[in-house]
This record gives sequence, C-alpha cells and structure tokens, in this order.
Amino acid sequence: MTDDRFQRALRSLRGLAVGDALGSQFFVPVNYPLLGRRELPPGSWQWTDDTEMAGSVLAVLVAHGRIDQDALARSFAEHHDFDRGYGPAVNRMLRLIRQGGDWRELAAGLFQGQGSWGNGAAMRIAPLGAWYAGDPEQATHQAEISAYTTHQHREAVAGAMAVAAAASLAGDPAGAGGPEALLDRVISLVPRSAVQAGLRRARDMLDYADAGTVAAVLGCGRRTSAHDTVPFALWAAARHLGAFEEAFWTTAQVGGDVDTNCAIVGGVLAAAGAGAPPGEWQGRTEPLPDWVPTSG
Repeated sequence: MTDDRFQRALRSLRGLAVGDALGSQFFVPVNYPLLGRRELPPGSWQWTDDTEMAGSVLAVLVAHGRIDQDALARSFAEHHDFDRGYGPAVNRMLRLIRQGGDWRELAAGLFQGQGSWGNGAAMRIAPLGAWYAGDPEQATHQAEISAYTTHQHREAVAGAMAVAAAASLAGDPAGAGGPEALLDRVISLVPRSAVQAGLRRARDMLDYADAGTVAAVLGCGRRTSAHDTVPFALWAAARHLGAFEEAFWTTAQVGGDVDTNCAIVGGVLAAAGAGAPPGEWQGRTEPLPDWVPTSG
C-alpha cells in the first residue's frame, strides 16, 4: 500500500461523510427552508449507515490491500449500529451474520432470492475507487466483489461498479478529463443494465442546468434502488468536478435519498484533492469512527 493511495481513499471517505451527514439534515422538516436558501443547518451533523459501511470498506483495504469478502461482511456486521438508518433487510442480515450466519446465503436470499437492488453497495464504495485512482478497471472489479457481500442483484452491483469507476477517474493524478469523458469511461466499464442506460441518459443531459428536470428523468433515489440513484449522482458529480459546495447544493435540492446521493457525490469529488469539502463543513461533521484507520 502506498501512502498516496491511502490518503486519496481517506480523503474520499471524509468527503463522503460530509455529504452524508449534511445531506441527512434535510430529512428534518425544520431544515427544509434552509435548503432552498442554501443555508447550513445549525449544530453538528451526524452521519448515517452510508459512512459507517464506507469505513469498513477502507478498513478492509488497509488490512488486506484488496477486498476480502469475508472480512468485509464481518466488519459490516461487527460495526453495525441499528440507529444509523439501515434498511430493515440489511439490519436483519447483519444481525444474523453476527450470530454466525453465512453472508453468501443471506445476501442471495434477500427479496425472494433476487438479491437486493438497493443503492447500499453504491453509497459506500467511492473510497475504494479513490484507492484505485487511475485504474478504473481494477476499481470496478473490486467494487463488484464488494457489492456481493450484501447486494447480489445485477443493478446493485452495476451501481457500485459505476461509482467506483467514477471515483477512480476523478482521483487520477493524470486528470479525469471533462464531464463527458468521465461518464463515457464509466459507461464503458459498467455491464449492460438499467444503471448503464441511466448513465447514458445522464451523459446526454450534461448540458441541462436544471437539476430538478434531470432528477425527474433519471430519478434521485426516491425508490432507493441503484438505477434510481447512481445516474443522477454521477451526473451531479461530473458537472461539478472540483466544486464540492456547488455539487452538494445541486444534488441536495432535488430531494429524494438526499444523504445517499450526497454521499456518492461527496466521495467521488473528494477523491481528487481539488474536490475536498469546505473546512467548516468538515469541522461540523461527526468524526469518523475510531476503528477506521486514519494513517496508512
């Protein structure tokens, strides 16, 4: 492991945490008017399951240098905090893993054996893409492996692959290219799926300035599925490379699964040094868990 690799992944995790924690504040009705005025909510901001699971991704990469599925499932289960906003199916699965259940059987058995197509595998994966900055092929391969520990539906896996590829490209020291080049490359690395089809539409809508219109076409996580979340999040990230603050407000203003959308965008943008969140925002975000490595 190189220190640069670790620092990029940690930077991505911190950007993800800020997007997650600040985005989650806009599920509180008293804060709704602040979103329209682009004003920050008062107090400190607590992150959700998005950040908790992303912490496990980074911890496993540091310990193993790659994704070890057993170690990742074990970390998810051991650090699972019921109060962080997990969905009921994942809550139950992680509890059963702690009790000795086999993640392979449990993940495969979700939703009548179809596996989950939710956005959970995508929301946590940007730090892995940053770890493999400049090597999006390996990033997508490792993201696919990581997704299967909890999400085995084709769409959920494709969503995780797309976000990892975007973070890998954004974090490439040689440069990600422009928005269209980034999305074209992501599309080429994602298998044929509803996620890929959504990404093609996202690329074709890069010249749209109205995020609400784009979200109406692509979805913004209201159904918490990968294909209803990832295309819009990567549209927002691609349009705002190097501009974390503007990316956050553009993403959050459309509603939907705000914390997850903003976690994905934050993790992708922060993979590049120029995309780090404002210092004040980082200072008001709950610190990462003490079990997450902060030095490589």
